[in-house]
Formats: sequence, structure tokens, C-alpha cells
Amino acid sequence: MLLKLASSCVAGLLCHIKATMPYLGGEETVRELRRALSNPNVQSDPLRYRNTILKVIRTMSQGVDVSGLFSEMVKACATVDVVQKKLVYVFLCSYATLNPELSLLVINSLRKDCQDPNPMVRSLALRNMTNLRLPSLVEYVEQPLTAGLRDRAACVRRVAVLGWAKLHNLQPSSEIDAAVVNELYSLLRDPDPVVMVNCLRALEEILKEEGGVAINKPITHHLLNRLKECDIWGQCEVLRVLQRYRPQSEDELFDILSLLDSFLVSPHPPVMAATLSLFLSVSSSLPAVSLAALERVSGPLLAACGSGSREMRFAAVCHIQLLLRSVPGLLGVHYKRFFCGYAEPAYIKERKMQVLVELVNDENVAMILDELKGYCTDVNTDTAQAAISAIGRIGRSYSDRCLQILTGLLGLKQDHITSAVVQTMRDLVWVCPQCSDTVCLALEGCEETLQDIQGRQALLWLLGVYGERISSAPYTLEVLIDGVRSEASLGIKMELLTATMRLFLCRPAETQDMLGRLLHYCIEETTDMCMRDQALLYYRLLHCGIEETRKVLQGRRSDPSLGVLIGRPAKPVSQWARCFNTLEPLSQGAVEAESASRGSPEHMTYNPKPNADLSDTLSCSHIQEIHSGSDNAMRCSDSSTDGLASSITAPLSLSLSPAVSPEDFEHLWLQRQALHTERGAEKIEVVDCAWIEECVRCPAVLHCSPQSLQAAMQLVNIQTLAFTPQHTLPWRVYLYTHTQRSHSTDAPNTTLILGELLCTGEANQKAGVKKGTADSEAGAEGKEDQLVRKEMVATADRLNEDGQEEEEGIKVTLNQQPRDDDALRQFLTVLTTVLNTLSSEKD
Repeated sequence: MLLKLASSCVAGLLCHIKATMPYLGGEETVRELRRALSNPNVQSDPLRYRNTILKVIRTMSQGVDVSGLFSEMVKACATVDVVQKKLVYVFLCSYATLNPELSLLVINSLRKDCQDPNPMVRSLALRNMTNLRLPSLVEYVEQPLTAGLRDRAACVRRVAVLGWAKLHNLQPSSEIDAAVVNELYSLLRDPDPVVMVNCLRALEEILKEEGGVAINKPITHHLLNRLKECDIWGQCEVLRVLQRYRPQSEDELFDILSLLDSFLVSPHPPVMAATLSLFLSVSSSLPAVSLAALERVSGPLLAACGSGSREMRFAAVCHIQLLLRSVPGLLGVHYKRFFCGYAEPAYIKERKMQVLVELVNDENVAMILDELKGYCTDVNTDTAQAAISAIGRIGRSYSDRCLQILTGLLGLKQDHITSAVVQTMRDLVWVCPQCSDTVCLALEGCEETLQDIQGRQALLWLLGVYGERISSAPYTLEVLIDGVRSEASLGIKMELLTATMRLFLCRPAETQDMLGRLLHYCIEETTDMCMRDQALLYYRLLHCGIEETRKVLQGRRSDPSLGVLIGRPAKPVSQWARCFNTLEPLSQGAVEAESASRGSPEHMTYNPKPNADLSDTLSCSHIQEIHSGSDNAMRCSDSSTDGLASSITAPLSLSLSPAVSPEDFEHLWLQRQALHTERGAEKIEVVDCAWIEECVRCPAVLHCSPQSLQAAMQLVNIQTLAFTPQHTLPWRVYLYTHTQRSHSTDAPNTTLILGELLCTGEANQKAGVKKGTADSEAGAEGKEDQLVRKEMVATADRLNEDGQEEEEGIKVTLNQQPRDDDALRQFLTVLTTVLNTLSSEKD
């Protein structure tokens, strides 16, 4: 009894739902609507008839198939009620493709409406005639569209222009009549701005295979003069099309830029972005104009960063990253505008942190680091790891402050934070070796917190490279080796094998037994061929001897892709102008890509130029000696200057160890500069240090990529500490290295050389040096310096006889302690070879 009662209740409930929600009973609803549409009483009452048609549209929007009512709806389009016509046209355009034969019945009504006195009805008929999307109806549509192009009402012309584009899209293989194309070109001068913009869009679609609408000088100036009449999206369309035009003269170029000037600071971000894109396109040959335009749009872009739309904020931040490529310090004063809000999504926070890294300088570094430190404990792990990575990139310039923050984060003992910190420290010591001591102290005990693969790989790399300084390194590796059979990650296994081999070379007694067990497992037990082949390689290397193994595993290799340490190189605007105001900046992860998934820094891929073999060109094995001047001597040295060369008596090698921090470099450089100034004034003879100034003729180095310069220097073991941006004057580079000489009894075995490369951009000076002046100064110099001075005067005299002037070059200032003249000359030769090689490649 209860079951029957429950069944009857459910049936009643379903009937009630069916009555109140007719889309659940589709077929019955369609039959009811058909009866209502066919009822003469309903048809005679315009209001009831319109409401019935409205029910049909509502039912259609709810997902019910009402295509069976097509014939009844065709009859309903014959009415003078504009609202009813709109409803019927919505239905017919939705189901025309399912009823192509019955759609022919609509054409007569639509063609009749195209001649209606009401322009609203005419435009409505034209729009829906092209929206039927039936190829069989094309011949019936062409004549009304042609007449619509000449209609006196602007709303009809707007629809007719776009109708031709729809017609071409419906039959792309057929050609549009040339008369229609000419008519569309003439409508570019239509008094209605919407008709003008629609003509541009239609011509772009119709003439797509021919490259789009032809833009000449009259059309360009006409569009620019009428730009203010268009709405926001019309202005964007016109500005986009005008990017194909190239001014015929410089005067015309500045006329165009003057017309666009007011739109460059438009309060509407789409218009501003389109205008700047056109600015960069037409002024590509004038870098100063492009940079001035970038400075002007900084205000509107900053305003877009505060937009209420998340999408607009994200797009604005991404485009600001493009601007910072060419003007790194453009928004340095407004760095607080890029602080992250609490409710902002993670993808906006990550991009803002990337911008903050670009804006760091001595004045704001403390506040930016303090802000990034707060993000490191964000509840979103991606945001926290991105903040830690940003601190690591800032650490390339401000290592002490950043290492203090990173070391404090290790004390939180959280897996994702510890993993990000270890990976950041790995990348930091690869770029800044002077940070290795602090990193080694911080790594003690962090292996207990690490769980993810990337963090453990980074820790293994650090244990292998700096295991000699980490007391617990062998014990950490031994625990991992004992559990290697249960390890699921192949990357960790291979990194463990490499780290154990490297640790064996510096701590053999503690590592020998565990290395043997690991090699036995990798060769005899593992089924992975990559691990087996790598283990066999190491096994055979050990058979060749420890020294051969050490050369393979402990040879320092540079990473040319990591960029400069201090300062960001300014890239030409032309490198990114084409992708401005497109979706490409939104898809790029960062201006400077950081690969967080690699196992070690050596695994970064680098494809050098095919014609650049720096390892051969910059070889130190065959170096010619170049005599250097005394304290204030200046001369030009070229790669072809063989007259001043002599053979080397003691081989020279360069080394980066021990590392010199930027703070130590600054202290030593200023101290010895002051000593040099005092010596020059009072002629005090100092034996334990040397200071020389040279001029190397290689001006093309200024235009060389800072990454290439850093890579070339590191290839010959010269560490670069600081750069100024590319193409800026004065141009400076600071560097250091240690020289080591063997088989030398009259000179110190190891010296430290500090160097500065400087180009001020002043006018070229003549190479001639007056001999009388040199002779008068020679009395106060040492015997060796007098000989060098005479050689310089002789060379200058030869240049003066030919009437030639030297080209402006790079001023090289070197400071060495303790003094070793032969080593200093050989180092200068190496440095000159590097600069001349890069200069020849740039040419």
C-alpha cells in the first residue's frame, strides 16, 4: 500500500514538473506550439501571436529541437511587427541549414523587406539574408547587397558591407566582382565612420589572398584624419591595418607621428597598444623616436596594471616586460605598482615578480626583497616558489642579502620551500661562485626535508661539486646509495652516480666503498641502458687514471645562457616590436627563461655560431707577448701588431679560484687606484703591484651581446663581475682572474689581476705621441718602462709618417698584485684576443 502511494506521488510530481518545465517533454511541447501557431484565433491577435513565437524561441534556447515548426515560422515572418520579425529571423537563421528547401520560401519575404521604407527593416532583412549561410541562396542575395551599398541610410550600408564579406566566406573559391571591390574602396570615404571601418574589415577578408586591403598614401592620411570619429574598436582596426604602410619620406613620417601623438596616451588600453605598435612599426629606422614613444606610454600601461579586469592587468604586465627589454630602468620609480595584491591570481603574481626583478637597483633593493620574502610563505606553492626564484635572480647582483633570506627560509622546514631554495642556491653558485661557502654551510641537514625530485637533484649536484666543503656529504650520499634499488626517479639515480664520482675525486677514502657498490648496481643489476652506459663510462675513466677522470668531471664549464650579473642589456626595439599588441607576450613565461626542471646547470643547451670556435681562437697555449706601458702610458694594440711580440718563457694559466666577491673587488680596486694616483703624483716606486692602462682597437665589442662576452671570458677563465647595458655610454666591464706560472724562478707563482674595460665614446685621438714629451718623462721611470716607452714612441712615429689616425677603442685598465710583468703581458694578450675575436664576429 505504501509502495503504491509513493508511486502515485512520484507520478504526480513528474506531471507537475512537466507542466512547469515544458522542455522536459519536448515532443508534446512542440505539438502544442504547432497547434497554437496554426490557430486562426491566435493569428488574428497580434499580441498572442507574438507571445507564441516568443515561447518558440524560449523553448529553442532551452535545448529543445523545434525545427519541426519551420514552415509555421516562415509564415509568421510576413508581418509589419518589427519585434516579431526579429524573433522569426532568429529562428530561421538557426534552422536554415537543416531545411534548405523550405528556406527558399523565406527569400521572397526578405527581398521584399529589403525595399521597406523603414531603414531598420531593410538592415534587418539584409543581415538575416546573409546569416542564412546557404550557398544555394547566393544568387538571390547579391542584388540586394549591391543595392544596400548605395542605400541612403548608414545602418543599411554597414550591414551591406559586412554582407559581402560573409558572402565571400560562404564561397571562398568564387571571385568577388571587381566592381564590388571598387565600390567597397570608394566607401572608405563614407561619411559614416562605422561604414568606413566595416569596409576595411570586408576588404581584408575578401582580399586575404592578395595581402589584404591596399594601403597607399591618400588612404593612409584619410584614415588618420578620421581616426577621432571612430569608436574604440574601430580605431584599433584602422591602426592595425595602417601598420603595412611605410612612409615615403622623413617629413611624411613625422606628419603621421604627429597625427598619432594624442592616441599614444589614450585612456583606452587597446587604442594605446595599437598606436604604440604602429609607432614602432613606422619608426623602426629611428630608435630615438621609438624609445621616446616607450617612455610616453609608461603612464597608460601603469594605469592598465591597476584595472579592475584581471585579464587587462595580466596583459598590461606582460607588455611592460617587453618595454623593459629595451629600457630596463623605465619604471624603476614605480616599482611599488608591481607589488602583488592578496586576492590576485597566481599567474598575475608571478609576472609581477618577474617585473620586480628587472626594476631592482641600489635604492629599492631592500624594499623589493622584503616584499618578495613575504610571498615566499604564500599558501599557493607556485607563488612561493616563484618568489624564491626571483630572490635568487636578484642574488646575482646582491648575493649577501639574498643568501641571508634564502638561508632563513631553510629553517621553516617545509618541503616545497626547501626544494625551491636548494634549486635557487644551485643556480646562484653556478653564476656567482663566490657564494659557495655560504651555500655549503646552509645545506647541512636539509636533505631530511626534501621530498620532490627537482630539489633532490639540485642537492645532489651541490654535494658532488662542493662535497669537499660539506662535512656530511658522504653520509648523505651513502643513505641514498643504500636505497637506490627503491628509487623510482631515473634522474635522481643518474645525478647520484655523477655526484658520487665527483665526491670520490676529492674525498676518496670516505667514498670508495659506496662508489663501488653503486657502480656494481648500475652495471650489473639495473635494466636502464642510460644508467648502465654512464656507469660504464665512469668505470672506464677510472681505469685511465685519476687525472684523466678529474679532467672530465671537474673541468669548469660556463653557461652562456644565464646572462649578465649586474645590469640588464638593452635590446633593440626591433627584436620584439612585431609581437607587441599580440598574444605572444602572454604566452611567454619570462623575459629571461629559467629552466627549473634541469638536473644540473651543465645540462643547459647552448648552440654557438657555426663559424665561431672560441676554444681554438682563444687558446692560451700559443700566446705572443705584448709590451705594456708604465703607469700612465696609453697605446693601441691590435691583433695584427706583431712587431711588439716575443716568445713566452714560462707557460701561463688562468684560474677563477679563489673567488673574489663584488665587495672585495670594489675594496681592492679603490685602494689600489688611490695608491696609483699617489704614485703618479710623487713618483713613488712600488714593487709589489702593477697598474697599466692600454687601448685595444675593437669598437665593435660595444655592440656585442653581453652574454657572448661573458661566455668568451669564462671560456678562458676570466670572471666578469659587472656590466653596463648594451649600446650605452660610458660602457664598462669589470673582471678578475688569477694567473699561475710554472717553471718560473724570478717571478711569483700566482698573482691576482683586476681589470676594467671602458669606452667613453669621445672623439678619436691621434696615435702620434710627441717624442720630446716622452723623453722628458722617461727620466722618472724605471729602466724597463723606458724601453717600453721608446717602443711606443717609435710605433707612434711610424703611424704619424703615414698620416693615419687611430680608431677609438676600448680602454683597458689592469691592476696586478703581486707584480709579474710577464704574466701581465700574457694576460693582456689573452684579453686582446678575446675582444678582437668578438669584434670580428660582430662585423
